[in-house]
Amino acid sequence: MATLGIELCDAAFRAATFDGQEVKLIATPEQPAGLAWPGFAYFDGQKFAYGPAAEDLWFVHPRRVAHTFWSRLAQEPSTLGPSGKPAPFSQLAFHFFQDFYRHATRHHPADKVVLAVPGAYLKDPATEEEKIGLLLGIAGELKLPLSGVVDLACAALCDPRSSGFNPTRPVLAVDLHLDGADLTLVTAHEHIARQAFMHLPQLGGAQLLKHLTTTLGNRFLRQTAFDILEDGRIEQLFFRQTKDFFLSGATEHRFQINTANRTYEMIAKRDQLVGDAQAFVHALVQNVQAFERNTPHCAMGCTIALMDRAAQLPGLEARLRAAGYPTIIRLAPGAAASGAAHIGASQKNPPPALSEVPVETALPLTFARLNAGTNWEARLQKVRASGDPRPSPTHVVLEGIGHPLAPLGRSVIGTAQGNVDVPLPDTFNQTEGLSIQLVREGPRLWLISNQTTPIDGANSGGRTLIEAGDRLTLQTRSALAELSFVACGAPRPAGPA
Repeated sequence: MATLGIELCDAAFRAATFDGQEVKLIATPEQPAGLAWPGFAYFDGQKFAYGPAAEDLWFVHPRRVAHTFWSRLAQEPSTLGPSGKPAPFSQLAFHFFQDFYRHATRHHPADKVVLAVPGAYLKDPATEEEKIGLLLGIAGELKLPLSGVVDLACAALCDPRSSGFNPTRPVLAVDLHLDGADLTLVTAHEHIARQAFMHLPQLGGAQLLKHLTTTLGNRFLRQTAFDILEDGRIEQLFFRQTKDFFLSGATEHRFQINTANRTYEMIAKRDQLVGDAQAFVHALVQNVQAFERNTPHCAMGCTIALMDRAAQLPGLEARLRAAGYPTIIRLAPGAAASGAAHIGASQKNPPPALSEVPVETALPLTFARLNAGTNWEARLQKVRASGDPRPSPTHVVLEGIGHPLAPLGRSVIGTAQGNVDVPLPDTFNQTEGLSIQLVREGPRLWLISNQTTPIDGANSGGRTLIEAGDRLTLQTRSALAELSFVACGAPRPAGPA
């Protein structure tokens, strides 16, 4: 049988199987693109409903629907249940998971299960003890063949379907849950490991979708003179169309409401959706920047990895690029479920006791989906312009030692085994293809970059003018070096660029 990975994100629970050859997202006739259950529960006074069926009643009976029981997983009472006896959050989570697991395994039995859990479950020992303890209780009640529990962001970066990421710089994973956003910093040195985490409780997908539904509903009212708020069932229908537009990525969407008398329609553009979501996106980007600034691992910058639900935020990727994040990767739907299934396939059979199930925020590097073509990284930091032209460098300073640059022609920075002008420390010796070319033309010194030698901060055209005071940082998974360009003696002026 296969290994089953389950992604515990209340924006959309997903499941994937791995048979040792291929990872596949589990789909159903109702959800052919992949099983995706939002973390909603509904109580009609007699019985409960979960997942999509509960979400479909959110605006019809808002007081009978709950969507915070996964983010607040605990034995505290919720707002749903018989009068005077509301069900605890943990009970709602148990029955939700039971229904989801039944759908996931109906045609896909598994002999091992790995859960990819939100970073907020593992943020500190006390939280981990409570929430993971409740999850293990759910697994025990359902007799799950549980083999492991792993941080969701780490699992997502182990998705075998991914094109991979550059291991020389940290990855900042951005995720969106119903009641908050998660920022997770992951490094890939000896292990793929979580280094820092932040939960943003005011930036959840449920709040955003409610805001977009209201904003688009007001626009619909102005254009058609029909108020969607008159009937909860109509508001629910409009919400469904809003969510479909949000998730589709389409440039436009036709909203349509049919009544007994007539049909009301409105064409909405993606640009309008971007505008409606801009305050939310702006706040998220500001938090990403603050998180990066306060994390020492990001001294050279980071790669942004967008979970699929974060990647769907209108305008987010463009705003991140404008904020100075050139390297952004989009993870596939169900990346954490696929990564969890991949991880579980190499693990031993489920331990005999649930207390022995490993809970991981660090994994062997062999699981990570690395981009093999990027085993080193370079970043150029230009000196701040002062108005006056700066002199052309005569030397490169590395570890306190000045290395002269050729007065004419080419100079090479590289590993010590090669014929280079500036040899890097021995810790770089195992790095293949590390060679930085500098060319002196008259009074000016140029840094050469191309597809083989990409350098962050350098001109995309392949040549960047280097001036005294500029710095070049080189990094591999195990080595870091900073080189400073300096002018000694009576340097030549750089001349006009």
